[in-house]
Formats: sequence, C-alpha cells, structure tokens
Amino acid sequence: MLFGVAVLLALVTMPAHADTSSGSVSTTESEAQIIQKFTAKESIDSEVVTISDKRKRQVMFAMGVPLLLFIIITVILGIAMGVYGKDVYVPHMIFAGLSLTLALGHAIVGLVWFWPF
Repeated sequence: MLFGVAVLLALVTMPAHADTSSGSVSTTESEAQIIQKFTAKESIDSEVVTISDKRKRQVMFAMGVPLLLFIIITVILGIAMGVYGKDVYVPHMIFAGLSLTLALGHAIVGLVWFWPF
C-alpha cells in the first residue's frame, strides 16, 4: 500500500516535460525527496519506547498473578463439577474465559515487549 501511494504521488507530481514515450521517466530531486519521506522510518519517541524494563516486568507480574488465580479457580471448579457432581458449570466457564483472555493478553504483551528476549 505504501508503495502504491508513493507511485501515485510520483505520477501526480511528474513534470509535464518528462519523456514517457520511451518508457523511461526522468526523476527529479523533489520526487526522490517525496518518495524518501514515505519510506523513511520515523524517529519519534513514544511512551512505549520510554517504558523501563523494570516497569514492564511489574506490569507482566500484575497480569500474571490474576492469571494464576483464575486458572486455580477454574481447576477447583472443574474438579468440584467432575468429581463431586456440583452444579458449577457456568462459573467454571466464566473463569475459563477470563483465564484464556488474560493468558492471551499476557502472551501478546510479553512477545511485544521482550522479543527476541
């Protein structure tokens, strides 16, 4: 998509005297600068870059503790339902859903912040 925008922009800003009959288009200095602006990486610092590793680990720990608690509660409810015949299917499924959601969030945040370790 970025390449398509750059090509479209280059075609729109092409000078009228460019030789297009032979298939070659002369590139002027301004066209090269425009395309370079689209392809250059931005070096703007954001909050994500300024978060320290200590703070990232604190956030991961804060997500991990409830995750472990939800998994333990899910297991307890599953045992109560399977072994003792208690009617706790709905709470079991609620905690299983919460565990899965928090586990996915925990995994994504861990990969984004700590890849490639």
